[in-house]
Amino acid sequence: MKAIFFSKKMLIVIALLFVFTMSADSQNRIEVFMSQMLKTESAYKEFIKEGKHKEAIAPLTTLINLIDTSTIYKVINIPEASFKQSNNLYYYDLACCYAVIGKKKQAILALERAINLGYTYYDNMLSDNDLVSLRNEKKYNELLKVVKERTPLKRLKGSAPYAKDTKNENVMFTYQSKDDYRLHAVRDYLKLDSVAGQGDELSKIINLLHFVHDNMPHDGSHRAFAEMDAIDLYNYCKASGRGVNCRQLAISLCEMYLSIGIPARYVTCLPADPNDTECHVINSVWSEQLQKWIWIDPTNDAWVMDENGNLLSIAEVRERMINDQPLVLCETANWNHREKQTKEGYLYNYMSKNLYYFECNKHNQFNPESDYRTKTAEYIYLVPVGFADNKKGVVTTDSDLFWAKPETIE
Repeated sequence: MKAIFFSKKMLIVIALLFVFTMSADSQNRIEVFMSQMLKTESAYKEFIKEGKHKEAIAPLTTLINLIDTSTIYKVINIPEASFKQSNNLYYYDLACCYAVIGKKKQAILALERAINLGYTYYDNMLSDNDLVSLRNEKKYNELLKVVKERTPLKRLKGSAPYAKDTKNENVMFTYQSKDDYRLHAVRDYLKLDSVAGQGDELSKIINLLHFVHDNMPHDGSHRAFAEMDAIDLYNYCKASGRGVNCRQLAISLCEMYLSIGIPARYVTCLPADPNDTECHVINSVWSEQLQKWIWIDPTNDAWVMDENGNLLSIAEVRERMINDQPLVLCETANWNHREKQTKEGYLYNYMSKNLYYFECNKHNQFNPESDYRTKTAEYIYLVPVGFADNKKGVVTTDSDLFWAKPETIE
């Protein structure tokens, strides 16, 4: 077994982000299920950590059966296929356990089941020492070829191109003025003039990124019970000691940039697979100095460059991945100051999956997605030609429109 960057968690965990909008009975059902799942998952991982692969098989099997037989997906209103697909990593771990103790037949069967459920981590399967005993097995190599064909990067490379959109006149984004009293409050409360510093624009952009990353931990399985604004989310982290999800981090950082007069968006980066509900939210920040958008990720304290050290936009990173052009990940890239991120893990194994299409809020402003006040969120999607997804909002295939220079300041 080998740790996978941003290992896909149980889809039920993602759904828990919205648990507070459900009935008490539904919340109770979810909490019971989660308790069982986490307890069993903890048990098998502890056995593996101790090198007791044989003992890990029983709790792993229990966990797989728990997911296979549960109907909790009906409560959280996600497709059954999406819910069951989350078992692919557990079947993979089960295959590893069987392989380590020499039960090749059971290992191959579990590995095949993992792949049938959507396992995509080719590099991990290729190099995992737990699967050494299977390397010469014909079926193993057949399965390896299947996984190689479905790697996220290969799928991204196979996507249709973008195209001009002359019919859609609604692809226009607005950016709240720094003079808005609410953004002024963000700037004053968080002392962002001091945080941003007296350097040039790029240094201010990076300083604010570091500030969020250092003061607001990431917890992908937790959605803060707070307003969706930088002040409330910052205070939530400080008061509770808990982290917030990537969307809340990106919304917070977006407000901070807007508050000092730098146009910014929070961008939901989405996969092609309709059964894959795991995505990632980062920031696209306009640099007047560079006259371009740049990739900024508060979850991982990250930005991306070309081989000459030039900062890249989300669109440029996507294009370079497709065309096999060099990418350089900044040295600071890390998760919660505990795990250093690598270019291979972060960009090619994770983000390549989540660069298939994009969602942005039309209105970039203070508290853009409030759960308690009038919602103003209107979404615009950039998709490849021919990509069908039942999204509510404006959909365009025109990347030039979607990533146009910010003009409308409100």
